[in-house]
Amino acid sequence: MKKFLVTAVAAAMTFTAGAVAAKDLRIGVEGAYPPFSSIDTNGNVVGFDIDIANALCEEMKVKCTLVVQDWDGIIPALNAKKYDAIIASMSITEERKKKVDFSEKYYNSPARFLRKKGSGIEITAEGMKGKTVGVQRGTIHDTFITAEFPDTEIKRYGTQDEAYLDIAAGRVDLLIADSIAMDDGFVKTDAGKDFELFGPSYSDPKYFGDGAGIAVRKSDTELRDRFSAAIKAIRANGVYKAINDKYFDFDIY
Repeated sequence: MKKFLVTAVAAAMTFTAGAVAAKDLRIGVEGAYPPFSSIDTNGNVVGFDIDIANALCEEMKVKCTLVVQDWDGIIPALNAKKYDAIIASMSITEERKKKVDFSEKYYNSPARFLRKKGSGIEITAEGMKGKTVGVQRGTIHDTFITAEFPDTEIKRYGTQDEAYLDIAAGRVDLLIADSIAMDDGFVKTDAGKDFELFGPSYSDPKYFGDGAGIAVRKSDTELRDRFSAAIKAIRANGVYKAINDKYFDFDIY
């Protein structure tokens, strides 16, 4: 597979029809959401999302450049034409569909809470009373906790890694996020050995949408459909399964 050039260029760049003809695409990624997307010790962006982006561009026979972007500005930067698509574990929700269009899903996973082992915290009105919950700002998990637990103190973070640092330091009582991201990105690490996922899995489409899709600008319906076709193709030819099995011991789709 082709190697991707990773760039974190801050200035917006205009994508033109000529770039499409030249088979060039820029893909917005986050780089701070392991195991889906993170920066390794060599400064390269790696993870499930990155391998999926690689495979889809290979299937579509386009040259892709990855553009690292903070989550808070990831949709505005797409619409400002800093890049042409987002592959960053973005859930397909009705609220986001007002701003961008989506391919079909390329994976789906539920949300859960994380607590320190032995804390005894339970997901009840009484159990959550007076507790502080950490969440990544602007995510579906932020929307969910804000709506469903309005009496809980909420602390919001720019990245999931910042939330992990705070719960490890005892500055928050709970986290809520994607269950797979927390399990692989924190619980299975040395820093997370004293913590556990608990309580129910949350997947109500009202909050969590219909899985993670590839976001494009609303005007780019052809590009959206090309991504959807490429997702179907890599699932059919075994490439998706190979990527899945590299990161997970279950089918994330």
